[in-house]
Amino acid sequence: MTQPQFTSGAVDLAALAQQAEARKELAESEFEPFIEVTERDVEAKAFERSTQIPVVLMVGTARSPESEQLKATLASLAAGQREFLVAYVNADAHPQLAQALGVRALPTVVALAAGRPVTNFEGNQPAEQLTQWLQALVQNIGPQLSGLAEESSEGEPETDPRLAQAEAAVQAGDYDAAIAVYGEMLAQDPANAEVKQAKATVAVLKRFNPQARTSDAIADAAADPTDMAKQLDAADAEVLAGNPEAAFERLLGHVKTSSEAKDRLLELLLLFDANDPLIKRTRTNLASALF
Repeated sequence: MTQPQFTSGAVDLAALAQQAEARKELAESEFEPFIEVTERDVEAKAFERSTQIPVVLMVGTARSPESEQLKATLASLAAGQREFLVAYVNADAHPQLAQALGVRALPTVVALAAGRPVTNFEGNQPAEQLTQWLQALVQNIGPQLSGLAEESSEGEPETDPRLAQAEAAVQAGDYDAAIAVYGEMLAQDPANAEVKQAKATVAVLKRFNPQARTSDAIADAAADPTDMAKQLDAADAEVLAGNPEAAFERLLGHVKTSSEAKDRLLELLLLFDANDPLIKRTRTNLASALF
């Protein structure tokens, strides 16, 4: 699922600035049909690109001759065309990304369209079969996408330096300053969903204030299950630790008897993509619990 980026229990707002920079690089660069991607740019260069053309995301390793052969074949088939993109992930250099993609064997190929996986396979394939597979992908999926924009010599606007400014404020523990920066950005661009999410995330971080913690919020809640303040605290901790499902389940268990639990749950849900299956399921469960 799409969720706020966290590192060691704290929000990694550097990811927001990095993704914006990756989008800028993508917009300014000429189309390359075969690229390598990392955690920093896979969202912009692979998932977002797949809203325009099909993207063949290959996760491989130089330790496997089979993987190297598949990589070479895909690179050859991609060369000189603009109907699909091959994005390669080096699983040895980026094991966390390979794990996040759900890869269980190397090499693995996942076809992306409109930001979502549509088909996949494991292992090497003969060039003839790969050619037929790619042709089917382009013919069946390509027309449903927007297509590549015409290349232009005009550059995109510079990445907003306020993203780095806000991230630096968070790293310094000055959450109010970060919230103020995001608020200023939203005043100029109210529809910016990423900045909205970042501002809301920092608000949670400010409330939880991990730098001032002297005990484990989740353990405290387990030791005193009737203390609502501790349950709310634990839900914040679980979201900031990257385990929103646990936080949602915790709060759902209290929404019938506590308006605070309901309000906190609604607030935390806003941190995530409204179309995510977990968010939809949680909202359905909340409605069932209340009515």
